[in-house]
Amino acid sequence: MTKKTIFSGIQPSGSVTLGNYIGAMKQFVDLQHDYHGYFCVVDQHAITVSQDRLALRQNIRSLAALYLAVGLDPEKATLFIQSEVPAHAQAGWMLQCVAYIGELERMTQFKDKSAGKEAVVSGLLTYPPLMAGDILLYGTDLVPVGEDQKQHLELTRTLAERFNRKYNDIFTVPEVKIPKEGARIMSLADPTKKMSKSDPNQKSFITLLDEPKQLEKKIKSAVTDSEGIVKYDKENKPGIANLLTIYSVLGNISIAELEQKYEGKGYGEFKGDLANVVVDALKPIQDRYYELIESDELDRILDEGAEKANRAANKMLKKMENAMGLGRKRK
Repeated sequence: MTKKTIFSGIQPSGSVTLGNYIGAMKQFVDLQHDYHGYFCVVDQHAITVSQDRLALRQNIRSLAALYLAVGLDPEKATLFIQSEVPAHAQAGWMLQCVAYIGELERMTQFKDKSAGKEAVVSGLLTYPPLMAGDILLYGTDLVPVGEDQKQHLELTRTLAERFNRKYNDIFTVPEVKIPKEGARIMSLADPTKKMSKSDPNQKSFITLLDEPKQLEKKIKSAVTDSEGIVKYDKENKPGIANLLTIYSVLGNISIAELEQKYEGKGYGEFKGDLANVVVDALKPIQDRYYELIESDELDRILDEGAEKANRAANKMLKKMENAMGLGRKRK
């Protein structure tokens, strides 16, 4: 039986947070064994907001190294950089010509990022069809994402179905996969908001490259409540619920077991143990990252990934062009 295909892309816009890891990257490592995976550093999406050229280059390389450091195996999965596969931009344009402006204006992320701004680049509005192109080029069956991307995936499905009806039935309509636990890791400073690297408060998020002392300080200063009881209650105790989720996923222990373990114990002991769990979980990732970051091995893996991705993407692009009547038909 042929393995099904998964696709996922992450923007190279600075440090990867613990939320990105638990909500997305950790899944990739598990899924690569059962699916054929395409994992992409989506640098063309990153330029929908202003970027420093040198910082962007460094972030692209850093993210690729982190993909491998968390356990992605280039023998099982294809890792590549979006801009090194020109078919993505070509497919994105073709799908823009299938998308409606009203659909794009309804995207929550567009509304959030454009709110209160006098000038908004058009790429911020039109990047969902590029994201659809990213996914559809590989005959993707499944897209593992965090909850915040669900709306974009629904649009991808809509565009695939519309293209299939209007031109030719060539696209697989992908399913969305959202992890049951830890899909949404919240801010340490405000547990009602998602953990985000763009938060100006550095104590609100943990990055995969934070040093042990930094990690410890951030976890010990995480907002909790005055009750002093380690119990999962998302509504009334969002801070503790968030820390329990992190502990459960990284420590490989159920939340019920953790509640039992810390019954009658205070937040101080709980946070101290959690800090150790996070440090231990991130150490092998950090060690592997620093081995890779300036190595020829990383370049070799990315070269091979781009070659494989180009072969697959160009086949689908040719089908798209034929379906829409673009270019010349050779006799």
